[in-house]
Amino acid sequence: MLHKLFTFHGGVRPDSRKSDSTQAPIAALPLPAELVVPLHQSIGGTPRPLVRVGDRVLKGERIGAAEGAVSAAVHAPTSGIVKAIEPRTMPHPSGLPASCVVIETDGEERWIEREPVPWKSMKGDELRDFLRDTGIVGLGGATFPSHIKLRPGAKPTHTLVLNGAECEPFITCDDLLMRERAGEIIRGAGIMAQMLAVERVLIGVEDNKPDAIAAMRAAAGDGIEVVAIPTLYPAGGEKQLLRVLTGVEVPAGRRPLDFGLQCFNVGTAYRVARAIDQAEPLISRVVTVAGNVDRPGNFEVLIGTPIDALLAAGRPRPDTDRVLMGGPMMGFALPSTAAPVVKATNCVLAGSPSLLPPPPPEMACIRCGTCAAHCPADLQPFELYWFGRSHNFGKAQEYHLFDCIECGCCSYVCPSHIPLVDYFRFTKGEIWAREREKAAADLARERFEARNERQEREKREKAERLAAKAEATRKKLATTEPTGEAAAASPAEEAKKALIAAALERAKQQKSSVKPRNTDNLPADKQAEIDQIEARRAGAEGRTVEPPETP
Repeated sequence: MLHKLFTFHGGVRPDSRKSDSTQAPIAALPLPAELVVPLHQSIGGTPRPLVRVGDRVLKGERIGAAEGAVSAAVHAPTSGIVKAIEPRTMPHPSGLPASCVVIETDGEERWIEREPVPWKSMKGDELRDFLRDTGIVGLGGATFPSHIKLRPGAKPTHTLVLNGAECEPFITCDDLLMRERAGEIIRGAGIMAQMLAVERVLIGVEDNKPDAIAAMRAAAGDGIEVVAIPTLYPAGGEKQLLRVLTGVEVPAGRRPLDFGLQCFNVGTAYRVARAIDQAEPLISRVVTVAGNVDRPGNFEVLIGTPIDALLAAGRPRPDTDRVLMGGPMMGFALPSTAAPVVKATNCVLAGSPSLLPPPPPEMACIRCGTCAAHCPADLQPFELYWFGRSHNFGKAQEYHLFDCIECGCCSYVCPSHIPLVDYFRFTKGEIWAREREKAAADLARERFEARNERQEREKREKAERLAAKAEATRKKLATTEPTGEAAAASPAEEAKKALIAAALERAKQQKSSVKPRNTDNLPADKQAEIDQIEARRAGAEGRTVEPPETP
């Protein structure tokens, strides 16, 4: 029975360039001398380190505990000694460092004790916590912690979709995984289907992977349908794949779970099966090495392996001028190949001037609308471009900038060779930066206003307490009548007053009896002046002045 397929708007058909890396089976990469394991490898909080420098760790041992509601643990990919916990360069366009656990490998590959997990007898939250602690995240690129997506929503989930489209050129890690390990992918799909209590499981694979489709159909059981979908980039986008397989178009701001759908990558399903059946945390993944190399292929790579070591396994050619993580459409140039392989690393692509030539010079936009015709998100990229260039960020948001999935279709078809996705990333970054600044300013204003309000409140409360105390004193005095004993002065007080009055009188007499010095034999005019002063003073004090003695 043929499954009915639907279409999504836009899309492009670039040259797939996949055949070179599918000629050999998945190979194991030799163990490097040192592994650099970043603590933050998923969307959400940064795991809390559980080891210290000098500790000896075993393969599969948890070295970083999930921190916060959205987080996933990290583990030691092999046995060895913790050499350092320090910032190291990350595989990111910025080249900024992040906290990493550096493990000096001992070559012994000694595992922690492991045994299969009795998942059927475990409660839902208990099983999801186990997957969180084994570090399972989405391996399609977003690295969203899988245990959160495996939590049933308010509305029942009826369909589980596994994404095996792998539409980006050069990348074939999921193709080889489906060819060689289809049974474990189906096993993982069955576990997730029971956790979500879904009615059916759909696995979408692009029709340019006939061997993978055949292997998956041979392994699929009842209730699991493997569907070949048309090869069209970006059919591997979550919303685009759901549209093709189910006909449901998930609008902006909504989640597939709101429509009874849930979507995972086939690599994630494989890792769920390994975690349940082998108690194996996510410590490695399949990575494609392609492009300007003599030995393209797919390798099972331990997390934390330097990209230098992985690239060396592909034998890059002398004219290699840059290295990308990811494909040519959505990948980015690595600032340093010393950065480690992380859970999001699906491809290491060596570029050269002939294979990935530099883009032609950017020309003016002619508003032809070709970008809008090929946009799978139904946006108007040429309008977003003008808003971004003019720093009209409000308008860019009105035109749904954040619905852009940065697939690169618009840049691919632009006749003016405008790097539209770069402009969109810049605009998003500016908006996020301004929102952070606004949030910081709002927080500072709220703290200032709270401080002022607290001070005013304290003043009011103090004034109210003083007023209440004064009122209480006034009422007490008003209601209390003085007694005769209290009204009459005591003899002791009368005696005290008499003593004070006598002392004052003696002081007054002593002052009046004091004669000025150096007034003998004064001239008549000076004596007259003194007599006048004494007369005025006596008049002011109400006493008589005795005439001076005649010598």
